[in-house]
This record gives sequence, structure tokens and C-alpha cells, in this order.
Amino acid sequence: MEQPRPASGQPRLTPDSVWRNRDQFISGRDEIVRFLTAKWERELDYVLRKSLWGFRENRIAVRFQYECHDATGQWWRSYGNELWEFDDQGLMRRREASINDVAIASSDRRWFGPRPEGERGPGHDIPLE
Repeated sequence: MEQPRPASGQPRLTPDSVWRNRDQFISGRDEIVRFLTAKWERELDYVLRKSLWGFRENRIAVRFQYECHDATGQWWRSYGNELWEFDDQGLMRRREASINDVAIASSDRRWFGPRPEGERGPGHDIPLE
């Protein structure tokens, strides 16, 4: 599940949603939208792969990798885990993300564009390294 970009409509967040992203603590839908807008301006040509780790009741755990480059052209691969909690209407009320970044050469990229249909569903996990 990816958060919609602010331009695509109202994010599916509770008004008082709380997030931890790396070392940042963000509270409230408006502050989260500002955070996401700045992130997407900074992380260029962003390509994401997520895999479901587990779920129960109103909580989901995922692991992910994404690649992007910054304004200088340096490419990055980010490895992470996210924990999500939802309210009774399906709005995200809590997100905790632990993320590590590794500088990579453009030639070391793994991900290009949306995940193809043939790489979706069970049995198509993302590599650990």
C-alpha cells in the first residue's frame, strides 16, 4: 500500500495520525502531507517495492526497498520496515518506519518503473541485499 501523493486527493489518514519516519516524529494529517510533499520533491525518479510481512486485525507490517536519486544525481537504495495501524474506517492512524539508505551507482539499480504483473503476489518477495 502506498500513500497517495497529496495532489491525487486527501490522504487516507486520520486527522490526528502520528508517524515516525526515520528520526522524525510527525503528527496530524496536514503535517504528514507537508512531509510527503517535501519527500517527493527531494527523492527523484522514486521506484518502490513492498512485500507484506504480516497482518492481524487492524495492523500490517511490510518490508520495502526503494530507489531514487537526489538533485545532484546520486542514486540511493533505501531498505526499510513499516508498521501500520488503521482505525475502524480504514484510515491510517499510526505509521512507524525504520529506513536505512545506501548510496549506489546508477548501474547498480534494481528497480525500473511499476512492478510488472508477473512479479506480483505470493512468491515474489524482494531480495534481502
